[in-house]
Amino acid sequence: MASRHYIGIDIGTTGTKTVLLERSAGIIAQANFESPIFSDGPAFAEADADAWVDNAVNGIRAVLTESGVDPATVVAVATTGMVPAVLCLDADMKPVRRPILQNDARATVEIGELASLIDGADMLTRTGSALTQQSVAPTLMWLRRHEPELWSRTVHVVGSYDYVLTALGAPVHVEENWALESGLYTLDGSRYDTAITAAGLDPGLLSTPVRPGTVVGAVSARVAAETGLDPATALVVGGADHVLSAYAAGVDSPGKWLVKLGGAGDILTACDAPVVDERLYLDAHPRPGVWLPNGCMATSGSLIRWFQTVVGGVTLAELDAEAASREPASLLCLPYFLGEKSPIHDPELRGAFLGLELSHTRADLYRAVLEAIAFGFRHNAEAMRAAGIELDARASVTNGGSKSMLWKQIHADVLNVELIPVRDHPGASLGAAILAGVGAGDLTVDDSARFLHTDPPIVPDPARVAAYDQAYRLWRQAGDALTGVSHALARRRTDRAATSKEG
Repeated sequence: MASRHYIGIDIGTTGTKTVLLERSAGIIAQANFESPIFSDGPAFAEADADAWVDNAVNGIRAVLTESGVDPATVVAVATTGMVPAVLCLDADMKPVRRPILQNDARATVEIGELASLIDGADMLTRTGSALTQQSVAPTLMWLRRHEPELWSRTVHVVGSYDYVLTALGAPVHVEENWALESGLYTLDGSRYDTAITAAGLDPGLLSTPVRPGTVVGAVSARVAAETGLDPATALVVGGADHVLSAYAAGVDSPGKWLVKLGGAGDILTACDAPVVDERLYLDAHPRPGVWLPNGCMATSGSLIRWFQTVVGGVTLAELDAEAASREPASLLCLPYFLGEKSPIHDPELRGAFLGLELSHTRADLYRAVLEAIAFGFRHNAEAMRAAGIELDARASVTNGGSKSMLWKQIHADVLNVELIPVRDHPGASLGAAILAGVGAGDLTVDDSARFLHTDPPIVPDPARVAAYDQAYRLWRQAGDALTGVSHALARRRTDRAATSKEG
């Protein structure tokens, strides 16, 4: 049987990963290109849409060059990425400004205004999403208020990976999980008119959601010339990065769950019915009838990269080696450097280190950062169990952070579960490539297991489990105690920024 290949492209916070998949051999080539991020105001988080498209094109070229395969054997391309990032497109389907990322927390005033306007409406039950900092309507209200000229040019509102697929040749569309997490659509995919009307939005800005694995177009002549792909190459809707990462990691039945150590921190589990809870997010699994309740922390790997920069660019391997010998939880870190998403949903929280003494070193601070993120995962896991969600005594772990043995061990100890590392897991890009194969008619959504490989489990250490139990309780108390201080500091900085802008 002739080889047929599929490309998956993952639009990440700091980089774009591309994989080339063959239906029998599995992944045969990968490429990664960095993307800039911007934070030009308090709690702002933005990206460069042109860089996303350039990275996608360069990634396609790179995997074709590395593998040496005939581009004509590539039959489909699918995309995945951050959700729900917000792109405003003009009539020519070009961005009118930088994309606003899902961990952006600028629209706090608008969240309050919209909450008042829809008070009494059953948004959570209807959409599966509470009104939070990642809800799209408040962000669009902010844009209309603060950037009216750019807003006046907006004709379409889409997400990150859907935009990139459009730039490759597809028509404007939104994938169903972007729709679900946006708060602008109901669980059945129809527009949620209550929020749309209250926010003063034109419903025509929003496209009808499309399911993962659906062919929506073909590569444009321009992209074909730039990449070497055949113009008949199918463009297939992928999905949200955390959803496809969990899908490709084998989270496909109740009780299975994933700790995803990416730029943000995601925790996902599978259920056979939608679980609606204000502390959590809800997504649809690529397999029909399966749902993915999940939590997402605003920072994870991004906080580690911040710390790495602050201490002068020391390698993560060196920091790991230093921190491995330090006492567990000798310090506490609150990881709310971009506010917090689930399960707290408070964009005005701020980060902190507690318990510092002159004897502490950067190794103690670094270990506290790793532990803080693990505590955040535990907080989310507790919220899931409280919502009646079953979590097995084993969990999978993926993404960049899963390469660190120290960080994996800390998570196993804090969560008190065995962690199963997914070996050489490229994350959501693999899920997207599988769905490209589904769209091409060569694979089914049940074929993800054939590409899954795992390493031996990381087993919790009973002594550290006990130490972390005590530290976690203190960590929760510290977060509660400093909430008022965080809010005051956040508002003071916002007020100063507003005064400076007016001046």
